[in-house]
Amino acid sequence: MNAILGGGFADPPTQSAHAFRALLEAMARPGRIHEVTGAAPPAPISVAAGVALLTLTDSTTPLHLAGPADSEALRVWIGFHTGAPLVPADEAQFALGHWHDLQPLSRFRIGEPAYPDRSATLIVELDQLESQGARLTGPGIRDEARLSLPEIGAFRSNRALFPLGLDFILTCGSRLAALPRSTIVEDI
Repeated sequence: MNAILGGGFADPPTQSAHAFRALLEAMARPGRIHEVTGAAPPAPISVAAGVALLTLTDSTTPLHLAGPADSEALRVWIGFHTGAPLVPADEAQFALGHWHDLQPLSRFRIGEPAYPDRSATLIVELDQLESQGARLTGPGIRDEARLSLPEIGAFRSNRALFPLGLDFILTCGSRLAALPRSTIVEDI
């Protein structure tokens, strides 16, 4: 029970402000990797995914857990620390899981023409997150950025939906990066 009650921010005002800033910078500068700390969520999720959950979810943000992330320990941890309601994929504002567990992406809301912001943000747990691989261009990127992605096609298809589409927060260990729907993804 201590692991469930613990693992949140020790200094919530300061740590959540730092975490929010890192997430904001990640969305504003797609492909740039940020180190985050302060969360100790239960296995199997990473520190970065825990930080994202503590920062972005509360009792008004529907959350979907996919695959091994949908564990009793994580459900209780989220309930205690954020109170985010757990929902099916098609109702989620946020979703957490490994890339293959979040498939098919068509399950998630992509917004509506009048309200493109009514879409989901997927927190994708990866085995690696490096500044190499796919070429990224677009808003917030000077010239280009590189980022290791689980695949290229899904992100290209997502970009074709713009201004609709999904946004992504990619996590691995204590590292995170973001890939908003406005980012152009190319194979190298």
